Amino acid sequence: MKDSKSNTVNLPLQGVESEHCALIVDKGLADVKALDSHKVELNNNRAVITTSDLLTAVPEAVHKIRDLGYNVVTVKKSYPLTGMSCASCAASSQNVLQMQEGVVNASVNYANGNATIEFIPTITDTPTLKASLQAIGYDILIDEDDTTPDSLEAMQQEYYKALKKKTFWAIGLAIPIVIIGMTPVLMKMGWANYVMWLLATPVVLYFGQQFFKGAYKQAKHRSANMDTLVAVSTGTAYLFSVFNTLFPQYWHNRGIEAHVYFEASAVVIAFILLGKLLEEKAKSNTSSAIKNLIGLQPKTVTVVHEDGHQMEMPISSVQVGNILLVKPGGKIAVDGVVTSGSSYVEESMISGEPVAVQKKEGATVFAGTINQKGSFQFKAEKVGSETLLSQIIKMVQDAQGSKAPVQYLVDKIAGIFVPVVIGIAIITFIVWFILGGDNSFTQGLLAMVTVLVIACPCALGLATPTAIMVGVGKGAQNGILIKDAQSLELAKKVTAVILDKTGTITAGNPSVTDIKWFTEETLERRDILYSIEKSSEHPLANAIVQYLKTQSEFLNDVVIENKEGMGIQAQYNNVMYTIGNTTLIAAQNIQVSESVKVWMNKKLAEANTVVLFTDATQVLCAIAIADTIKETSTKAIKELQAENVAVYMLTGDNEQTAKAVAAQVGINHYKAGVLPQDKLDFVKKLQDEGKVVAMVGDGINDSGALAQADVSIAMGKGSDIAIDVAKITIISGDLFKIPQAIKLSRQTVATIHQNLFWAFIYNVIGIPIAAGVLYPINGFLLNPMIAGAAMALSSVSVVSNSLLLKTKKL
Repeated sequence: MKDSKSNTVNLPLQGVESEHCALIVDKGLADVKALDSHKVELNNNRAVITTSDLLTAVPEAVHKIRDLGYNVVTVKKSYPLTGMSCASCAASSQNVLQMQEGVVNASVNYANGNATIEFIPTITDTPTLKASLQAIGYDILIDEDDTTPDSLEAMQQEYYKALKKKTFWAIGLAIPIVIIGMTPVLMKMGWANYVMWLLATPVVLYFGQQFFKGAYKQAKHRSANMDTLVAVSTGTAYLFSVFNTLFPQYWHNRGIEAHVYFEASAVVIAFILLGKLLEEKAKSNTSSAIKNLIGLQPKTVTVVHEDGHQMEMPISSVQVGNILLVKPGGKIAVDGVVTSGSSYVEESMISGEPVAVQKKEGATVFAGTINQKGSFQFKAEKVGSETLLSQIIKMVQDAQGSKAPVQYLVDKIAGIFVPVVIGIAIITFIVWFILGGDNSFTQGLLAMVTVLVIACPCALGLATPTAIMVGVGKGAQNGILIKDAQSLELAKKVTAVILDKTGTITAGNPSVTDIKWFTEETLERRDILYSIEKSSEHPLANAIVQYLKTQSEFLNDVVIENKEGMGIQAQYNNVMYTIGNTTLIAAQNIQVSESVKVWMNKKLAEANTVVLFTDATQVLCAIAIADTIKETSTKAIKELQAENVAVYMLTGDNEQTAKAVAAQVGINHYKAGVLPQDKLDFVKKLQDEGKVVAMVGDGINDSGALAQADVSIAMGKGSDIAIDVAKITIISGDLFKIPQAIKLSRQTVATIHQNLFWAFIYNVIGIPIAAGVLYPINGFLLNPMIAGAAMALSSVSVVSNSLLLKTKKL
């Protein structure tokens, strides 16, 4: 059954350890016809696929990836299946399971009553599979309390443990080989070669079999990767040594001593496994931000039923509308509104500041925040993927999976790296064979093996994504959500910052300071004013609603129309009413009397914003509203200016208010009375002047300018549209986070450059030395064992340098 709707799902990958591997998988997925689009995110260890035929696409994609030598993390378990009465039941239930999205394979055995199901835990889960069987009269018995993140985490841990075991065994067997191989007295013993052969065989052929399998699968697809280099080099050394052990007279007859290189093949495998182990450990640290965020959510909650009965339940069972109890010190599980009790809640997840905020009846609470000493109950309003915490996690994951512009160049280099290295290795062998003198074949073979071993595409592939992962994660921990790597890389180049006034520089919580009626103040007019403003999302409208809410009633028959950037219009009882600035009022051809102007000028001089309320013919009243400037705005603006970043303020507010606010925060360039189009045009103007522009806003009216800017930054307490458009979100709305975001960008880009430098310089210097360019000068030849250790350390050093980013102060 095909679903015409396009679905995007993630396939968790295993063994895709470099950008080159990611390219191979991505190229392989292009052959899966059921896919509409696909990309491989190395940082997130996943392939993101889009398809309108999930049932066909997922198994085919999994098969393709495995065929290329990589793995997709799946859960494969057997469950007792009940309700079967005949063999056809087994076929029927098996068909149903195979028709479920995310199931790679399903097999039902009627004889033992078991269903063996392999599924992708990021797409489906056991409760869903259970429900599908229950719908047709069968059931599977699940005795586990599993959740997808935990399952994935457990599987990654298992993979790490298996790799650790394999590495320790390889090292344990390699040590005696090295001792024998490096001790001349032992080497001369007749048994030496046979003992080394015996010890090296399990290291190369068993513990190192993943490299040979990977290389074979690559060769089937006429491709090559890191496994190819390792397999060719160690395999050549091993086979050459076996030949010399069995047929030493072949060389002796030619006057050449039959050397064996079992130690080289075994130690190279051991070192590379050790490198992978250290790399795996370090890489798991780079994604600690996601793990920490996921860890903010408790696994169980206490649900309070209508009769007051309390019950502990898994978080996955929480429904919208449930009343949940939060005990002292407990974590809040989902987003909701406090219904009873009060406490202080630590919201550093949102604000980045570890300052507890008071929560009492009616206050909003967010998943992942931590209750302090009090206790309260709240009503669940957003659960599962709808919570703010889930959205933050998704945003961070997506950003960590995105590519910085510099990465595209690295990708191209990584794509040709392995074939070029193989070419250099062959040329090295030929040159040594022709010019190497008596032992030309042996020396050529050793030099070729050393070149293959020392070349490291992994360090190149890891240089950019690990730095991006740590940078994005560090931003998230400081309340700066970065949506893509491009913004993170570009933020350091910003030369001009445009700030919206309301909600960005100011707190965005304006309140009415005065209201003046120029006609008779009737109950109906007050109700109309209240009803129109209550239908608007503008912060100024909210101030008027708060001011009037105790003395007015909401009228249902008011039909409103927003006038973007100017105000709002409404019809009630066939009369048109307008609330807005003087531009909107003038556009309606309504005269503003001298008395109104005098009152307005007085309030404007006091840095108030004035809006007028009119009917179709006259101004009914004027309302003065004032907003407070955020505590850190002035400091943040000074810091930006100290970094030679030009700061501009744009506002739809009037000239007097804009001037007063700009003066208070130290901004010299401001524009008042601007419309959304004016903001967008101003961004373009600065860009035409060669400036790299960051736009900071919080409202729908800023969305156009945010989309046009080179770097777009939304205030976390702003509108959903602004947050959607912006590439960076400051969750707390604290302006001081902007210089921090720029600093984070500088630190991350510097780390990327350092990583790329070391990765390039390592290969540029290492490969010629491995080929033997120093031999004619000083007789130096690099041992393949040392080359293997150097190769492993180069990847680890790149990842470690990225991790250092965590320790730098913002």
